[in-house]
Amino acid sequence: MARRARAHAYIASTVDGFIARPDDRIDWLEHDAQGDDYGYAAFRASIDSLVLGRRTYEQVLGFGVDWPYQGLRAVIWSRELTTADLPADLRAHGVEASALAPADLLAHLGAQGLTDTWIDGGQTLQTFLAQGCLDTLCVTRLPRLIGQGRRLFGALPADVHLAHTQTRAFPSGVVQSTYRVGLARD
Repeated sequence: MARRARAHAYIASTVDGFIARPDDRIDWLEHDAQGDDYGYAAFRASIDSLVLGRRTYEQVLGFGVDWPYQGLRAVIWSRELTTADLPADLRAHGVEASALAPADLLAHLGAQGLTDTWIDGGQTLQTFLAQGCLDTLCVTRLPRLIGQGRRLFGALPADVHLAHTQTRAFPSGVVQSTYRVGLARD
């Protein structure tokens, strides 16, 4: 039996815990990185697939750039979209849509020989976390307070235990923490 793909979150937030403004804008992400990619290239090299939430997918399309996830097997996680709804050029690169439950989707990817999947998009990440389907969490906090917007984390059915593996502070004021994820046991 194939093993399920491991699920990894790599996401940025403000210090006050927001990933987008109330209107979904992410202009606060514009930050002087001082030439640092905050480990993105290394993270990207460690994964072979991506599960992207529908809203995040639509936001990426709105950037007006080429598909930034070339070389990754990509799944748009949506109850509304089907693979047929996706642009032909994306379908030609193997991008598909799926409404499978998180555990089933990771099993599906694992059955295809994929091992490490990036879970991206706020609601998508929250759902995978709440259903116990997230293996690692890397949060990159930018030195910004925006006061309101879409929160990185939502309600959970139980406490989630995070085992700290690393924290890095960058000269730009960015702080990045990585954790192994597991549901707390009573």
